[in-house]
Amino acid sequence: QVQLVESGGGLVQPGGSLRLSCVASGSIIGINSMSWFRQAPGKPRELVADIGSSSNTYYADSVKGRFTISRDNFKNAVYLQMNSLKPEDTAVYFCYADMKILYLEVQNRAYWGQGTQVTVSS
Repeated sequence: QVQLVESGGGLVQPGGSLRLSCVASGSIIGINSMSWFRQAPGKPRELVADIGSSSNTYYADSVKGRFTISRDNFKNAVYLQMNSLKPEDTAVYFCYADMKILYLEVQNRAYWGQGTQVTVSS
């Protein structure tokens, strides 16, 4: 049994900041990469940021310079620091992780978190 749990979402005014957290639990042997996606009403889900096992990172153009992704391998966690938030950042944010797990045998599996709502409004 493997689970991803997000936290840290909420309501914030434009220009404000939020820090999202995602913690993985279960029979995890290793995590190859962890990502943050978001989905706004009426829009497809999009990749916001990604971080690999060697801490190499990727950011969508819309969030470069404002968002920072990081990971804590000891805690099996990934974080998204969001600064200078804009109304267009409003969406449900999802954690995604590609992991090597142990269930009867060693397997490579990808998992989604349940999502956390971020609302940027005055």
